[in-house]
Amino acid sequence: MIILDTLNLKIIVVFIVCLILLPFVLYGLALSMDKEPVEINDNVEEFYVGVDVAFYDLDQIKEIIDRVDSYSNFFLLGTTGISHNTEQLDELSSILAEREMFFVVYDEEHWRLDSLSVIEDRYGDYFLGLEFEDEFGGGQLDVWEYRFVNFAESYSDASEKYVSALSRYLSNSFFSIGPVPDDFLLFTADYALYWFDYLGGYDVVLAEFGWNYSRQVNVAQVRGAATVLDRDWGVIVTWTYDESPYLGSGGELFDDLVLAYENGARYVVVFDSDEDFVKSTLLDEHFDALERFWQYTKDNPRSANLLDGRIAFVLPKDWAYGFRGPDDKIWGLWETDELVSGISEDLGVLLDEYGSKLDIIYDDGLELDNTYKEYIFWNGTTITP
Repeated sequence: MIILDTLNLKIIVVFIVCLILLPFVLYGLALSMDKEPVEINDNVEEFYVGVDVAFYDLDQIKEIIDRVDSYSNFFLLGTTGISHNTEQLDELSSILAEREMFFVVYDEEHWRLDSLSVIEDRYGDYFLGLEFEDEFGGGQLDVWEYRFVNFAESYSDASEKYVSALSRYLSNSFFSIGPVPDDFLLFTADYALYWFDYLGGYDVVLAEFGWNYSRQVNVAQVRGAATVLDRDWGVIVTWTYDESPYLGSGGELFDDLVLAYENGARYVVVFDSDEDFVKSTLLDEHFDALERFWQYTKDNPRSANLLDGRIAFVLPKDWAYGFRGPDDKIWGLWETDELVSGISEDLGVLLDEYGSKLDIIYDDGLELDNTYKEYIFWNGTTITP
């Protein structure tokens, strides 16, 4: 009888405990059903490497994701063929999130941006932001049909017009979808005037490695701008040729990726599309280079003091010169002035002396703090903070 009473008592106690815990169990179940489809891995390093697929072929895109997911953690859905197709955008976003790959979506039509709120809600941990149009800076220098400034009275007037027009354009574009979340990044890719792209409102600028432009000069400009203006930067390796095979060799690609990594880029991306935006141009040698680079980053982790001891070369305020050769214009509006020759020669000397430690910034209300070891101004003044 005592045994039965003890057993009954235990049963009663367990029953009461279950009644007490039941609401908490149900609440936890409800929370788990409402979670994002994939939880983020907190151990993922904040360095992103991957592919920008700028053509529309759903099956090819899936094949590339399958091929690179073991040696990349980033993907740029760089075609409106996907971003304007809600069902396919959601499908690819789900695949990327399940593979624990961070991704960015490209678009250029602001009235379609409201569909991104669904992606933000579902995959917010992996959905980093939007690449909204490209090459405004390069287009300004190269006199594209559509650019922000076609006439200015001075360099400062051109700067004010460019920054104001870009800021207004971006603000108006995002007005339709309401306030942009704080963790939502606005990306662009460009090959010139990075400083002014940041001032206009972009959070991340991907400097284009392509053609025969100096990689180190591009790094110096975009990294300097990102450092002083407190933004992020990266590199996108683009075409070497204007026709097939478009990209350089696998060895050249590997060297570009390593250079970007060793210079501190947070994003390192390989552009993939032909000139008609219909098919992939990546060959086995390019995938092999990307895989070798992934292993390189594991074997050669960057140190916390990678960017210590840098030197800043300070250009005149609003002096928007492209550094691509003697035929380059200032703001795309003025022929080379009396400063171009001297500044270009000084830059060459400084690059020879400091290499990857050199940044290029502008004399634009600078605080001469210890961000840089030295500030070497365009007029010969040197300041050591």
